[in-house]
Amino acid sequence: MKINKTNAARLLDKEGIDYNLIPYEVDESDLSAIHVAEQLNEPVEQVFKTLVLKGDKSGYFVCIIPGAKELDLKVAAAISGNKSCEMIPMKDLLNITGYIRGACSPLGMKKAFATYIDHSCLQFAAIYVSAGKRGLQIQIAPEALIKAASISTVDFFPKG
Repeated sequence: MKINKTNAARLLDKEGIDYNLIPYEVDESDLSAIHVAEQLNEPVEQVFKTLVLKGDKSGYFVCIIPGAKELDLKVAAAISGNKSCEMIPMKDLLNITGYIRGACSPLGMKKAFATYIDHSCLQFAAIYVSAGKRGLQIQIAPEALIKAASISTVDFFPKG
């Protein structure tokens, strides 16, 4: 089966970064990272979801977190230098990022936004992030992803 390259994949090619495109079966009624992990037969801790938020000071920013986790908006605001932040409305996602729900890649967005990934990614040789279209994931070394998209590693889930 031929897999068409996405903008995210082309960006990695241009940077000379190793990755694999991994197709999976899409379920329109369940676009969760948990479903993706099941389809890939990988632990959900290795499948990261890309969330786009808007801060009261910084404007838009991106958080990449393990698939089964819920983002604490207070933590996200503090990490990004905001007093408060909120998830952007789903209807605005395509316009802001160039991606649709269930296919938002941290690579190749319309603009470069400040991007933060949970440090737990570094415990894996490879992690999965959306390739920019539903049914396709990028398998990549976390360090390579961090380098490719100038991502800051942070602790979204401090033990407390």
